[in-house]
Amino acid sequence: MTNLLDQLKRYTTVVADTGDIQAIKTFTPQDATTNPSLITAAAQMSEYQSIVDDTLTEARRELGADAKVDEVVKLAIDWLAVAFGRKILDIVPGRVSTEVDARLSYDTEATIEKARYLISQYEKAGISRKRILIKIASTWEGIRAAEVLEKEGIHCNLTLLFGFHQAVACAEAGVTLISPFVGRILDWYKKETGREDFPGAEDPGVQSVTEIYNYYKKFGYKTEVMGASFRNISEICELAGCDLLTISPKLLEQLQNTEEELPLKLSVEKAQKMDIEKITVDKATFDKMHSEDRMANEKLDEGIKGFTKALETLEQLLASRLARLEGEETLAHAVDDIFHVYDLDGDGFITREEWAGADVVFDALDANHDGKITPEEMACGLGAVVYLAKAS
Repeated sequence: MTNLLDQLKRYTTVVADTGDIQAIKTFTPQDATTNPSLITAAAQMSEYQSIVDDTLTEARRELGADAKVDEVVKLAIDWLAVAFGRKILDIVPGRVSTEVDARLSYDTEATIEKARYLISQYEKAGISRKRILIKIASTWEGIRAAEVLEKEGIHCNLTLLFGFHQAVACAEAGVTLISPFVGRILDWYKKETGREDFPGAEDPGVQSVTEIYNYYKKFGYKTEVMGASFRNISEICELAGCDLLTISPKLLEQLQNTEEELPLKLSVEKAQKMDIEKITVDKATFDKMHSEDRMANEKLDEGIKGFTKALETLEQLLASRLARLEGEETLAHAVDDIFHVYDLDGDGFITREEWAGADVVFDALDANHDGKITPEEMACGLGAVVYLAKAS
């Protein structure tokens, strides 16, 4: 018997829900999706530090020395998202999802502008827009932005989707893909009901995705359904047959290590035989259904705030890193200038005779006590002085 992951891949396109390139290599998914939280986590891993540093350096060079730190960081975040996306596309054969700033979720025009910019950066790097999905929150404004973008050939992944009204509006807008959040729906119902166990098909997140999938297939919508945000592999198994499922590395590993039979749960054929009523969702209907669906209302708001917080954390992380990089660059220039002042004969060493300062400083800089100060010893010494000055 083969493992659950291999069986799942027969029914469903498996997408890696991570910015960790090594994890993507391990589980060989078709597609990959990222968000600010995942990018923030990846950016703090030592193996990706060079990507972060190079991106910050390029952003500073692009905007110039006089640009404010927050301007450099904002540009770097867009470039960093694309940089990780490009790395991922070197591995996966399909698409990568790149997210628009969650703070633009209720601004249609700003969302369109940001999406166009992200696509332009991918295309500048020689990557076709066919391989990119722009992630946008499933607000009414976000859905309208996606409708415009899709007509321009910019494909969209509508995320933070919790309600049936959001799903119908996305399909009617011609969105390429939606990401209903299974686990977050379960979280809400656990908290609301006090019930801890929702096994199998009783899971409200599973029920939500199943309803959306069957509705789409019944009425022939081309919008793909990608279940997301899973809490356990039971939820994943209950959605075998869904168009796509985006899964974290931890759960991918559990699926890979579990050997049992995985039956097909969802299919176009079964959906088309169902008795389902078709509805139309305009803005008034959307607003009414959204206000009446407390779970969708609360989770959408919570999700936007969560992605915003993750983005702000990433901004702080990059601002701190930029300060360190530019501090190191400033220090390097200072070392070079000071060294040439004292290296009177230009032989690459400063002797005690050339040194015009205090002997105690010379002795401190002369780390190997050979009577000469090298550029490296000068750099280490001045770095220690700067460090101590900041710490005091």
